[in-house]
Amino acid sequence: MGFNCGIVGLPNVGKSTLFNALTATAAAQAANYPFCTIEPNVGRVAVPDPRLETLARIGKSAKVIPTSLEFVDIAGLVRGASKGEGLGNQFLANIREVDAVIHVLRCFEDTDVTHVEGSVDPVRDAETVETELMLADLESLEKRRVGLEKRARGADKEAREQLELIAPLIAGLNKGKPARAVFTPEKLRPLQLLTGKPVLYVANVEEASAASGNAFSARVAAMAKTQGAGVVVVSAAIEAEISQLPNADKAEFLAGLGLEDSGLDRVIRAGYSLLGLITFFTVGPKEARAWTITSGTRAPQAAGVIHGDFERGFIAAETVAYDDYVALGGEVPAKEAGKMRVEGKDYVVRDGDVMLFRFNV
Repeated sequence: MGFNCGIVGLPNVGKSTLFNALTATAAAQAANYPFCTIEPNVGRVAVPDPRLETLARIGKSAKVIPTSLEFVDIAGLVRGASKGEGLGNQFLANIREVDAVIHVLRCFEDTDVTHVEGSVDPVRDAETVETELMLADLESLEKRRVGLEKRARGADKEAREQLELIAPLIAGLNKGKPARAVFTPEKLRPLQLLTGKPVLYVANVEEASAASGNAFSARVAAMAKTQGAGVVVVSAAIEAEISQLPNADKAEFLAGLGLEDSGLDRVIRAGYSLLGLITFFTVGPKEARAWTITSGTRAPQAAGVIHGDFERGFIAAETVAYDDYVALGGEVPAKEAGKMRVEGKDYVVRDGDVMLFRFNV
């Protein structure tokens, strides 16, 4: 099961630097000119979860396998992208294919790095990108409406239902409201609207402001709050440095900057949460492994993430809550203490469940 977040923003705001740090590679060329990124770069990153190491230690697992999340570095949008300015049409198509949007905003002054708008103003930049996405969505829905209205006149029930969904969206977009402000992302998913995707803002600040943020990032936080969106403050330049350090040196480097964890870890966790994802675990002598599912997934479908046969032949799921597994010291003591539950096909998996699936095919 794949989930991905598209990294978007204007040119030269630090998207590719952030992507490089996330994937700890130089796969995305970072350069000081617009359209440096043309084809989207794609990378999978491990989702940081200290619970996995704890479970592996208790279970004496030989291997530790974290779950992962895919990030897509999409080329910079510019004003007029919805009408094909820059490389607009291609960029918009790339955004349409991702599940959520990580919107990077430049919150630092640097005369050596050009800004396509001539000055630093992250709220204006956010509005520029959002406007282009809304214009593209409006054009798409208007085209769809014409065909649906013809079908609806012919007593097509499905067409009428779709019109009932589309009409308020067109009205909202005309008033400057993104689709996600009209309906939930879940309801909007079939329409694949650009502004229907959940958004996380990343305020990219200078190194000195990595721990506390600055006036620019404070404006981004205020804007995000009005939208009910999340915001993470990072210094992409620092994250690029950290990504090149040996693991043993990272904590000391972060502590020296007054940071408890890296901005990247916060971006990854926020992206995971943005997509409504949770984690369950399997633990054994061979490996301790984290698995990704959407919140609300039932046990057979969770089993299917491991292997299709597990879902087809599902019998039951032996389940221990993470806290009980750790407090009691593993599967056997948890079972002896009556903390292992045998759950059936209607069980909704909870974040942190340690599971063993019984199946027969």
